[in-house]
Amino acid sequence: MNVLINSYDEWSPLKEVIVGSAYNYALPPIEQSFKLFYHDLIHEQFPITAPKMIKQKYIDELEEDINGLVEVLEQLDIVVHRPSKLNQVDIIKTPYWETTTLAALNIRDQIIIAGNEIIETAPMIRSRYYENDLLKPILYEYFKAGSHWTLMPKPMMLERSFDLSYVKNPEEYIENAYNLDNISRDYSQPASVYDVGYELMFDGAQCMRFGQDWIVNVSNYNHELGFQWLKRHLDGKIRMHKLDKITDNHIDTTVIPLKPGTLLVRSPKDVEKLPPALQKWDKIYAPEPNKRNFPNYEPDDFILSSDLIDLNVLSIDGDKLIVNSLFPELIKILEHHHFTPIPVQHRHRQLVSGGFHCFTLDTVRSGSLEQYF
Repeated sequence: MNVLINSYDEWSPLKEVIVGSAYNYALPPIEQSFKLFYHDLIHEQFPITAPKMIKQKYIDELEEDINGLVEVLEQLDIVVHRPSKLNQVDIIKTPYWETTTLAALNIRDQIIIAGNEIIETAPMIRSRYYENDLLKPILYEYFKAGSHWTLMPKPMMLERSFDLSYVKNPEEYIENAYNLDNISRDYSQPASVYDVGYELMFDGAQCMRFGQDWIVNVSNYNHELGFQWLKRHLDGKIRMHKLDKITDNHIDTTVIPLKPGTLLVRSPKDVEKLPPALQKWDKIYAPEPNKRNFPNYEPDDFILSSDLIDLNVLSIDGDKLIVNSLFPELIKILEHHHFTPIPVQHRHRQLVSGGFHCFTLDTVRSGSLEQYF
C-alpha cells in the first residue's frame, strides 16, 4: 500500500476503506463510562444484577454479515483493509481503573479522516482505550506513504473526568438508573492527585464532513473540549458548526449527507438544529421501522441502539448507497429519490450499536476539499 489518505466528505467516490472486525467481540464490564455513553438507550434495562453477554451465535452471524459487506465492496472495485483480529479478550489496567479489551468493530468512532490526515480521537468508553492498536498496521502504511497522523490528548477517565449534566434531569436519574459503580460522588473528599476535572472525550462519529464545513454534535463539556480542540487544530482548513445536543453522542443515525444537496434525516425537529445552509438542502425523512425488521431477541439480550440504527448507511459515490436489506421501507424511499441502494444484510445491529457507516472508515475518496455550504 503506497497511497495517501484522502477523504474530505461522506459521498465522493470511495476507493479504499477499512471494515471493522467482530472477531472475539464481547461486551465489556458494564461500568461508569459504558453506562453514561449508552444512557439514552439502556436506562430501562438497569439495574443489572449480572454481567450481560452477547451470545456466540449472534457474533457468528455478525461476522457472516460483515464478510458479506466486504464482498460487496470488493465487487465494486473498492480496496478493503481489515483490522488485526482480537485474539483474546484481555484485561486493561491503568493506575485509575480496570476493564477488558474490545474488538475493532465500530471503527468510525475513534478516528476522523480530515483530507490527508488521520486524527485519533479521545476515547469515551474505557474498554476502547487501546482499540485503535488493532488498526495500527494499516495506519502505519498510510503514514509511510506520506499521510499525516495526529492524536487528541488521551483522557485519564477518572470518576470526576465525566460531565454528568446531560443525564442529571431528573436529579435521581443517575443514582436510580445507573448506580454508578456504587461510588459516592462526594466532591468534598480530596480528589486524586491526577484529577484535572472534566477531560476531553470525543468520538469521530460526532462529526459529519461536508468538505470545508463539518457539523459536530456537542452534548456535554467533555464533547465541548473535543470540539474546541478540533476547531483549533483544523483552523484555516475546516469550518466547524456546533450542534447543541441534536443527539446524545454519535450523529450518523440522525443526519447523514447522501450527496451534495440531499440529507437523510431522522425527523423534522432535527433539521431545526442544523446550520441555515444545511436547512436549505433537500431532506429525506426516515420511514418508521417495522418491528419485523429486527430479530426476536430473548429477555437477557442487551439492546444498545434505537430502531433507527439502519439510517447508518454508507455512500459509495453519491448515487450508490450500502443499505441494510432488512429495512425495505428505507430502500423504497431512497429509490423513489433516484438513489441506487445496494442491499446488504445486517442482522444484529442493535446488539453492537453499529451500522454500515459505523463499521467502516473511508480512507480514500476521489474528491477534494470543496465548499458545499
